[in-house]
Amino acid sequence: MSQLEQKLTAMLEPAVEALGFELLGVEFVRAGKHSILRLYIDHENGITVDDCADVSHQASAVLDVEDPINTEYNLEVSSPGMERPLFKEAHYAKSVGEIVQLRLRLPMDNRRNFKGQLLSCEGGNIKLDVDGQEFELAVANIEKGHVVPVFD
Repeated sequence: MSQLEQKLTAMLEPAVEALGFELLGVEFVRAGKHSILRLYIDHENGITVDDCADVSHQASAVLDVEDPINTEYNLEVSSPGMERPLFKEAHYAKSVGEIVQLRLRLPMDNRRNFKGQLLSCEGGNIKLDVDGQEFELAVANIEKGHVVPVFD
């Protein structure tokens, strides 16, 4: 997570939690006038369109007051969906046994992209089985990660 995304998470998390939702994470995609600030929210009973609208309204109010982004952007509030994004170590711990796809900030063994079964998550590291080869990766080095849905 970038410093801006960390700042936005810290700023928005209390407002989202006050509405009864979990803020899974924040993504800021820079694209000039078409930049996107995306919030992923979750709840044990799932997320509805009305939930997203409520969180969007609350987050907009916080962002208008704090004004942390100095460029134009669109705010999107979303459920995690089937390709659940993974932002925190706790998210990886909940996904042990799942197939995940990751992109590292800094390469390991001359590669940055990994896809395989998440074997464990502890002590700031995950173990990943990629086609029979085991990799131990630092969660802090993961730039982006998500669960890969498997259909039987």
